[in-house]
Amino acid sequence: MSNREVVILSVGGVRFVTRASTLQQFPESRLARMLSDDDQEFKLVNGEFFVDRDGTLFSYIMDFLRTLQVSLPTDFSDYQRLQREAEFYGLYPLADLLSQEQLLKPRLEILEVRFSLQETQAFFRVFGSCSATVETLAEQISLFTGQQSGQSWSSPFPSQKPLVPLPLERPSHHDMVFQCGTDYSAGDQFVARYVSIKPDNRKLINGTNVLGLLLDTLLKDGFRLLSTRTVSSEEKVECYSFERLRRPPGLTLTLSQSPGSSGAAQAKRSQAQKGK
Repeated sequence: MSNREVVILSVGGVRFVTRASTLQQFPESRLARMLSDDDQEFKLVNGEFFVDRDGTLFSYIMDFLRTLQVSLPTDFSDYQRLQREAEFYGLYPLADLLSQEQLLKPRLEILEVRFSLQETQAFFRVFGSCSATVETLAEQISLFTGQQSGQSWSSPFPSQKPLVPLPLERPSHHDMVFQCGTDYSAGDQFVARYVSIKPDNRKLINGTNVLGLLLDTLLKDGFRLLSTRTVSSEEKVECYSFERLRRPPGLTLTLSQSPGSSGAAQAKRSQAQKGK
């Protein structure tokens, strides 16, 4: 490769190696002009461009140039400083995205599980502040029912008997309702309801077992258990509250080029947001 194909920058003592085409994503930026113009801020020393700026923040700028997407750590807080660095380098589309700080910050997500145990039946209601999370969880949960002879609360799943799938009740985009257990029908017949939660393939009838699997599924998905409280002692309703920081999908930049232009003619923002 020629010297122009590979560029080495030392930004605040942090060394970066990249392609010239990466720095030329935005032809009007100082990074693109650096390769051909004499800019006092960019000193060429022993074949490396030295820049007296923040090297840690420049790593995010390099990531943006490579992906055209703003991707920041969950605990990132230097939005104004990074915006100032983007303006210094003449990357105004990036500075514009960073000005929308509220769209880039991780959001606190709350989820509640209400559990009620009544004799041989258990009732569940799951509410979440993010509809996308509730939708994903609903896709993991499957319900089945069937009439069984001599069925009791603790009896295992009778694999030799067919079960009928049941729809999951969704009162709104933010919650779901389901139940499991047995209910007396007639004679020695019982209506049995089973719950399965992917990736676990078991069909569970015992409410306590279903609750344990559901809570374990949420913990593995990054939720943290905040509290457990009794909502109604008479109806034996327990409430489990969870929270997690959910990263937004992020802002991406779509570049469109017009014939005869030297580079990116337009910069359009697009955001894939779900579960507002």
